Amino acid sequence: MKVQYGDACPSLQQVYEWTGMFMNGISSVTDCPRPVQAHPVVTPEGIAAVEAIVKENRRVTMNEIAAHLDMRHGTA
Repeated sequence: MKVQYGDACPSLQQVYEWTGMFMNGISSVTDCPRPVQAHPVVTPEGIAAVEAIVKENRRVTMNEIAAHLDMRHGTA
């Protein structure tokens, strides 16, 4: 199979996982729909607020920015 399909060939581990799934009654190897996670919204106002904080204090931390703007660390 590797000669025929090259890098598109599923790994042996993947084939074992699919075999186990089929034996348990699952008939499709496609991903099941997952609940969609809300994406953080980046707005021009938020960007301006972060820039203002950084211009005021260049040593400010991400945690301090997030706390000051009431947002998550990853969004800040």
